[in-house]
Amino acid sequence: MDEPLLSDPDDRDFSRLRWRCRRGMLELDLLLGRFVNDHYRELDGAGRAALSRLLDMPDSELLTCLQGQADPADPELLSLVQRLR
Repeated sequence: MDEPLLSDPDDRDFSRLRWRCRRGMLELDLLLGRFVNDHYRELDGAGRAALSRLLDMPDSELLTCLQGQADPADPELLSLVQRLR
């Protein structure tokens, strides 16, 4: 009997990432979801790590950054936030 084929690990990681982009605020859901759909696969390892750290931020702090009311101190996060804006 043939074993079922597993999906590509990158696809599973991408699905997990999309789930992490679902936040408690519609504005964040839209901004993050669009960015991940359109640009995630273009990011290098450092960019993907920065995105993961960005998603660890509390919703209110993340929204403040994405709206341009504050900038993250980390240069990699700042670069990513500027792309998201």
